[in-house]
Amino acid sequence: MIRQAALDALPVREAVPALVSALDGHGAAVLCAPPGTGKTTLVPLVLAGLVGGGPRRRVVVAEPRRIAARAAARRMAWLLGEAVGCSVGFTVRGERVAGPGTVVEVVTTGVLLQRLQRDQELAGVDVVVLDECHERHLDADTVAAFLLDVRETLRPELRLVAASATTDAAVWARVLGRGGPGDAPVVEAAGVSYPVETVWAPPARPVRPPHGMRVDPAQLTHVASVVRRALAEREGDVLCFLPGVGEIARVAGQLGGVDAEVLQVHGRAPAAVQDAALTASDHRRVILSTAVAESSLTVPGVRVVVDSGLAREPRVDHARGLGALATVRASRAAGRQRAGRAGREGPGAVYRCWAEAEDGRLPAFPSPEIRIADLAQFALQAACWGDPDASGLALPDPPPAGAMAAAREVLVAVGAVDAAGRPTPRGLRMARLGLHPRLARALLDGSAALGARRAAELVALLSEEPPREYGDDLAAAWRRARAGGDGYAPRWRAEARRLERAAGADPAGLSPTPPLPEAGAGDPGRRSRGPAPDPSGAPGRSPSGGATPDDLAAGLVSALAFPERVAKAKGEHAFLMANGTGAELTDGSPLRRAPWLAVAVADRPPHSASARIRLAAVIDEDTALAAAAHLRTEDEEVHWEDGDLIARAAQRLGAIELAVRPLRTPDPALVRAALLDGLRSEGLGLLRWSPDAQALRARLGFLHRTLGGAWPDVEEDGALLDRADDWLEPELSRARHRADLGRIDAGQALNRLLPWSTGEAARLDELAPERLEVPSGSRIRLDYSAEHGQPVLAVKLQELFGLAETPKVAGVPVLVHLLSPAGRPAAVTADLASFWQGGYRAVRAELRGRYPKHPWPEDPATAEPTRHTNARLRR
Repeated sequence: MIRQAALDALPVREAVPALVSALDGHGAAVLCAPPGTGKTTLVPLVLAGLVGGGPRRRVVVAEPRRIAARAAARRMAWLLGEAVGCSVGFTVRGERVAGPGTVVEVVTTGVLLQRLQRDQELAGVDVVVLDECHERHLDADTVAAFLLDVRETLRPELRLVAASATTDAAVWARVLGRGGPGDAPVVEAAGVSYPVETVWAPPARPVRPPHGMRVDPAQLTHVASVVRRALAEREGDVLCFLPGVGEIARVAGQLGGVDAEVLQVHGRAPAAVQDAALTASDHRRVILSTAVAESSLTVPGVRVVVDSGLAREPRVDHARGLGALATVRASRAAGRQRAGRAGREGPGAVYRCWAEAEDGRLPAFPSPEIRIADLAQFALQAACWGDPDASGLALPDPPPAGAMAAAREVLVAVGAVDAAGRPTPRGLRMARLGLHPRLARALLDGSAALGARRAAELVALLSEEPPREYGDDLAAAWRRARAGGDGYAPRWRAEARRLERAAGADPAGLSPTPPLPEAGAGDPGRRSRGPAPDPSGAPGRSPSGGATPDDLAAGLVSALAFPERVAKAKGEHAFLMANGTGAELTDGSPLRRAPWLAVAVADRPPHSASARIRLAAVIDEDTALAAAAHLRTEDEEVHWEDGDLIARAAQRLGAIELAVRPLRTPDPALVRAALLDGLRSEGLGLLRWSPDAQALRARLGFLHRTLGGAWPDVEEDGALLDRADDWLEPELSRARHRADLGRIDAGQALNRLLPWSTGEAARLDELAPERLEVPSGSRIRLDYSAEHGQPVLAVKLQELFGLAETPKVAGVPVLVHLLSPAGRPAAVTADLASFWQGGYRAVRAELRGRYPKHPWPEDPATAEPTRHTNARLRR
C-alpha cells in the first residue's frame, strides 16, 4: 500500500508540476532542492507514473555512491509499500536487485556509464535523473556529456533531470541547454530548515595537517571529545562527519561507554547498519558518517552535527599510480551542507572542530573531479565513445590538457589505444571491466599467465588496498584474504568473482601489452639501442615449466599493473624502483632480504628523500624483465661524472642498472658533448691557464666592455663555451679525458677569437697594451681584471714625477695605485693632476720620515722621475 501521508509530507511535491512542465517543454531541466526534500525519492516515482497518475515511463536514477543507490531504492520501495526489486530496484557493481516489473532503477553513475558504452541509445529508458550533480563527480559529468550526445544524435525524446542540493544551477542549466534555444529551465524546491547554532571547537593544541590519506591521531581524539561534549550539552542524535572508513573506526573506538548507540555509516558498512542509521529510533544515537550523509542520505533524528572539517577528494595517487582519495580540508560549501543536517527537524547546533578564524581561509567549493583526478579511465571512456580528446563532449569543465596527455601515455602503454588515441579491441574490453586501465592490463595479461581466478583475486587486492594489519607482503595478504574472517574478505571475494567472470568472458582478448616507446629517448648523453631481448620467455611460468608459485604470481600481477615500480635491492631495507625513486621497507618486514620487489603501494612521508613501501611482492629478475620489458634498454652512456668523463654501455630497466661495461670506442660527438658538460659544471679552469693567458683574457674582456664591436665576450665561461667551435678546436675533439683538457693552452686558443678578419686584431697591443711605460722609463704591467672596469696601473709614486695627466687606454683613464718605496699602497687616483695639487702633500708628510732615503720634492711636477734612492740619484 502506498504511504500517501509520507509522500505528501515531502516538500519537493510543490515543485513537481513545474518540473513536469519543464520536461514536457524542453526535455531537460535542473532541479534544485535541499537535502531531505524528497528530490531523490518522490520525483522519480512521479516521473515513472507510479504516483500522481502520470503516464508510465521507465526511469533510471544515477547516484554517485553505492550506499546512496541502495538507500534510495529501499526508500522508494517503502513509500510504495513494496519490496525492493518490484517496481523499484537498484544495480551497483557486483549486485543487482530488479525484476521484469521494475520501472524505476537506481544505479551508480559507473554502472550507467558502462550501459551507455554497450548501448548508446539506452533503449527502453524514458527519463534519466542525475542525482547529486552538484558534487561534480567525474563519472557524473561524463554520463551527462554522453547522455546529451545521445539526445542530440539518437534520441531527442530522452528526458534528462540534473538534481542538485545547492542553488548554484547555472552550470548545469547551460550544459543541459546545449543544442537548444537556451539554457535548460531551473526548478527550485524550498526545503524546511530551522536555525542552527554554530559552536567553534578547535583543538587545544596544534595538530598536524592531513597528508595523503593519513590524519593526525590527535585530531581524531579531539573529534571524539567534541562528540562527547555535544552529547552532554545537547538533545537529539549526533551526526559526526569524518573523511573515511578508517577515521570512523578509530573515533568509534574512542566512544566506548557513551550513553548512545554508535553507528558507522559508509559505503562498506553492512546493509543492516545502513538501514539502522536511516530509520528513526526511540533511543539516542551517534552516527559517524563519511560525506555520503551531506546530501545523498537523510538521517532522521539528527539535531547535532559534529564536523571534523575534513573530506576526501580524488587525486592522482603517485603511491599507486592510480586515481585515489586524499584527505583535505572540507570546503565552506560542504560545511554549510553538513551544518544544515542539524536543522531539518528542529533547531539544532553544529560543532566545528576548527577555529572561526580559519573558516574564511577554507576553499569556497570542492574542486570538480575532472580538474584534479587521474583521467586515465575518463580518457579511455571518451576514446571508446569516439571522442579521444573529449573536445566534442558537453562537459561542465574541460579536462586539463596535461592530465589528458598523461592519461594518453598510460593508455598507449597498456595497449588500450593506438598512437592516434583510437581504442584498440583490447582497450574496448578494458573499458568494460570497470577498472583503472593499469589494473585492467594486469587482469588481462595476468589471466593469460596465471589463469583468470588467480589474476582476479590479486587485482581485487590491488583495486581496494587491504587493511594495514595484513602487512606489507602482497602474497601474505592474498593468503589472509582467502582465509577470511574480517570485514574486508567478503568484499574482496565478491570483487574477485566479478573480475574472474569478466576476465574469462573473452579469452581471445588476452593478448599481451605491446611494447612501450624506448626509454631515455631525447637524452643527448644516451644513445638507445632499443629494448634488449627478453630472455625470460612468457611471464608467469616457473623455470621448471610448472605453475607459478603464489609469491611470484603476486609479484607478476603487481609488476604488470605498475611496471615502473619494479625495484631492485640496494641494501637490506633499501630498493631502487625503475622510475628512479628510492624506496625503503619498514623494520621487521618479511620482504627485507628480497633481491627484487614489485611495489604495489608506496608513499613518501613529508621531508623524506625515499618512498616508504606499504605493499609489495617478491619477484625474480626474469619476472621483472618480462613485466617491464618496455623499460629495458641497452644504451651507450657518455657523460661527465665525478670530475671526469665516463663512457660505458649500460643495460637498464628504467633507472635500475642491470649490467655495465666500458666503451672502448665511444661516439666522438658524445665525448665532445660530455667534455663540454664538464667545462660547464666545473669551469674553464680545467684548461691550462698560464699568467699570459689569464692576462690576455682580461685584456679582451676590457676591450669588449669598452669598444664592443668585433672584440669577443670572453669574461663569462658560458659565453666562451657557446663559441667552443671557434676557439677550442681542434684540441677539444681530440680530448678523451679530464687530463686532455688540462693540456689545452687556453691562451693559444683565445688568440683564435681575435678579430683577424677585420684587421682589428693587430691593434690589440695598441688598444690594450700589456704594459705601460711610465716617466721613470719602467714598463709596468697593467691589470685589466679589476671589477670596476678600469685598467689598474700599480707603480711607485716617485716613478710618476713630472706626469701631469692620467694615462689612458682605449680612451679610458687608468686607475693609478700609487705605491710607497716599499711597494705598499699609498694612494689611489684616477686624476693625477688633482692628486699632485692636493693629495700628494698629505702622502709626502706621512711618508718622507718613514722613507728618508727616497726623494720627496715639494713640487713633483718638476721633479725628476726615478725608481732609485737619493744617493743613487746623486752619483
